[in-house]
Amino acid sequence: MKTLCLTALLGFALQTGVAQAQERFSPFVPSDQENVERMLKLAQLRDDAVVVDLGSGDGRIVLTAARMNKKLRGWGVDIDEKLVKESNATARARGVADRVQFFHRNAFDADLREATVIAMWLWPEMQLLLRPLILAQARPGTRIITNLWDLGSWRPDEEDLEPQRVVMWIVPARVAGNWSWELPLAGRRVAYAAIKEQHFQVVEGVVRAGNRRELLQDVKLRGEDISFTLMMTLEDVGFVRHAFRGKVRGDAIVGTASVSLPPHEKTIELPWRATRKESSAYFEPTGTNVQ
Repeated sequence: MKTLCLTALLGFALQTGVAQAQERFSPFVPSDQENVERMLKLAQLRDDAVVVDLGSGDGRIVLTAARMNKKLRGWGVDIDEKLVKESNATARARGVADRVQFFHRNAFDADLREATVIAMWLWPEMQLLLRPLILAQARPGTRIITNLWDLGSWRPDEEDLEPQRVVMWIVPARVAGNWSWELPLAGRRVAYAAIKEQHFQVVEGVVRAGNRRELLQDVKLRGEDISFTLMMTLEDVGFVRHAFRGKVRGDAIVGTASVSLPPHEKTIELPWRATRKESSAYFEPTGTNVQ
């Protein structure tokens, strides 16, 4: 968006004031083409991408995506029927109507379950109102791209600040809750009971094995990919270094654990499968006989 357009848009916002939630709307101001391409580059378009634009306006985001990748599909929704008709006409004229469509529809009624990239450039309040819909419907790993505005306390995963800010978020898998797993170490099976707390892609956690408890360190969550480390002394084993990495599959995490046992001369790779539980052994009594 050119500076003049941005100034006019902000002026309009000041004139109209803050409306009630269901009365909000975002007037159509075309996104600057350069910024559109920068947003789509952040999203790393793949051949199997499904690009969805909430508030598609003249359709340029989805149409540009179709030009940048000749195999992806896309669609947009807008409450302005005239813009929807014009966008579909442009898709036909460019020969991409078999891959690109636009619908006269409220953004809150969009079905986002198949989307891999979600674009929107609406009032920041509107984007916040759409955030629960996105988190409820979109699959982990879905890219969300926008121009200028934020998504409240959800921190971007990536952003490009020059010449104008474009931003990307990645829908995180849901990992909050109680998790348990076992690993075969030093001739015995060690049971772990972990608790993870989550704020979007930011995750903290604690774990118990036997009567010992420790913190999960360096937890990273990007879409469905999760990794963390654990340094912990285990009964009858000693001080063990763990590095876990895997993919979240609903109520399971499947991956590998890299483990270094005393005297730490080598690292072994073990299959790792954690499952989410309703309760956790983390809370069971510990007693005073702890080494």
